[in-house]
Amino acid sequence: MGKVWLVGAGPGDPDLLTVKAVKAIQQADVILYDRLINQEILHYAKPDAELIFVGKLPKHHFVQQDMINYLLVKHAKLGKQVVRLKGGDPFIFGRGGEEAKFAVEHHIPFEVIPGITSGIAAPAYAGIPVTHRDYSASFAIVTGHRKEGVEEEEKWRALAKGIDTLAIYMGVSNLPYIQKQLINHGKDPNTPVAFIHWGTTDTQRTVTATLSTMTEIAKKENVINPSMIVIGEVVRLRDELQWFEESHEGRRLHEAMV
Repeated sequence: MGKVWLVGAGPGDPDLLTVKAVKAIQQADVILYDRLINQEILHYAKPDAELIFVGKLPKHHFVQQDMINYLLVKHAKLGKQVVRLKGGDPFIFGRGGEEAKFAVEHHIPFEVIPGITSGIAAPAYAGIPVTHRDYSASFAIVTGHRKEGVEEEEKWRALAKGIDTLAIYMGVSNLPYIQKQLINHGKDPNTPVAFIHWGTTDTQRTVTATLSTMTEIAKKENVINPSMIVIGEVVRLRDELQWFEESHEGRRLHEAMV
């Protein structure tokens, strides 16, 4: 009997991969990897490892989740060490819980290796601390794929009034709805907002707005996925604390001159 490893690959910067994740990748016979995985991470795989792309685009899945579950169990039953390599953390909007449950149902041993999620890493690289003594004592990770309904109205009310900083995943295509719900449920329209595109990578770009202008500015600045949306007073600290994009821009200019 083999084993399944649910491995978090982190937010994009390959240097943020954990040591334990590297060890799992190095011993894997089979690696099923996502679309947002930094390809440099796959260099840790042994030469004879089978690499299987199971990435997903918004509204288009190259491989359905049922097939991914099947492949994990199939290879493990063949006695192989199987790594499911997932962007960020396996249990944060990564369906890692579903894959772990499927392994249990088929009596396959598994292990979870947490990864650094983009909800904290992208803001950090953009100079935005998600908590701060003067600005934020609470922080929530939220999916942008939300549907209307009575229960959702209650949740939006709690998010608008009860949480200081929101990190919204997969929300770019749903901006008007997010904006409307937060404002209608009491969030200050002047609350600052940041869009962080490809956070922690060399192509990171940050666009700022306010809650009342976020949809308009995102359209004007062509904000697209993958982008982390951060909403809260902590975004005001970016002007003072930003470090990553400036240092990388300086490096690119230097390399271009050389």
